[in-house]
Amino acid sequence: MNSPLIKMQKSNLLTSVTVIATLLFSSCGGKQDQAGGAGPMGGPQAPQSYQVFTVSNQSATLNSDYPATLQGEQNIEIRPKVDGFVDKIYIDEGSVVKKGQLLFRINAPQYTQEVNTAAAAISSAQADVSAAQLQVNKAKPLVEKDIISHYELESAQYTLQARKAALTQARAALSNARTNQGYTTITSPVNGVVGTLPYKTGSLVSSTNAQPLTTISNIGKVYAYFSLNEKQLLDFSRTVKGRSLNEKLANTPPVTLILADGSTYPDKGRVETIGGLISTETGSASFRATFPNPVGLLRSGSSASVRIPQQVKQGILVPQKSTYELQGKHFVYVVDQSNAVKSVEIEIMDLAAGQYYVVTSGLKNGDRVVYDGTSSLQDAVKIKPEPMQDSQVYQNLNQ
Repeated sequence: MNSPLIKMQKSNLLTSVTVIATLLFSSCGGKQDQAGGAGPMGGPQAPQSYQVFTVSNQSATLNSDYPATLQGEQNIEIRPKVDGFVDKIYIDEGSVVKKGQLLFRINAPQYTQEVNTAAAAISSAQADVSAAQLQVNKAKPLVEKDIISHYELESAQYTLQARKAALTQARAALSNARTNQGYTTITSPVNGVVGTLPYKTGSLVSSTNAQPLTTISNIGKVYAYFSLNEKQLLDFSRTVKGRSLNEKLANTPPVTLILADGSTYPDKGRVETIGGLISTETGSASFRATFPNPVGLLRSGSSASVRIPQQVKQGILVPQKSTYELQGKHFVYVVDQSNAVKSVEIEIMDLAAGQYYVVTSGLKNGDRVVYDGTSSLQDAVKIKPEPMQDSQVYQNLNQ
């Protein structure tokens, strides 16, 4: 017959055994979950799905943009050659003018007086020539009859030569006076667009003025001046085919002009010249590209960017979203035959093809790369690949 004390000890023993068994079962089960990745029902956890693409050669265009300053084909300062007052202005700022079109008239009456004086001097010189000719004509028969000496005839002839020289000088003075008078009307030397007009009607002007009357810009063609640093210049020399500078310029592809508002100028240009020196101040070489300007959209002094394309043929390209950066290096996750991922470092070109990196090392054709969601991956993790077509991966290429 059991006493109450013995029954209480048996009950406490059973309770202790139950607790210990429960703890042991939980501990074993937890280790099993961590090692085997147990699912909600106790089975192994299924691999997570990720989109994966296969690396293949692609062609792309890499664009390099360089800040540029635009200048017209000709920028001609219009300056007066004579002193006087601005009597008439025939053009306005920004107007389009043709070669030979009248721009200004300067009031300079002194040049009209010079013309009149020179004309009078010609009349006087012509009279002197006529008088000297009469003396020669008079002396000739007298010399033939030995009435006067031959010396008097020669003296008359020398006088005639002097009078003719004076007449020639007077005519030159008249031509010079008329030239100066012609400078009082100023015409455009080229077709172009008028700049600012700092002097108004009535202003006193001369050839020594600091500012010109205006500037005429011939913008039928526009030059875009830009610079490449020494490294960029070496890359340009290596990538563009040709043995000489002229051959390299001829093989340079047409360039694009990006305007200040970000729009693309419709007409393509050509790189025509490369400076022969690298500036010691900036460490860069000057380039000049020429663009047609049929409608006058481009103006001298404007700012823009010159975009030079570089063709990549049969290169390895990966979307930027497929990469991640760590300590300045770029990585992708490559999927092996067992569908386990591995982080692989890649080297890329400085220029990007839009949303794609050009890989120079680290990947090869046939490698499978995780397309997106790399932030949640770790090495050796197995995934469920969802293959992607090239048309999906590279749909934004060259856009």
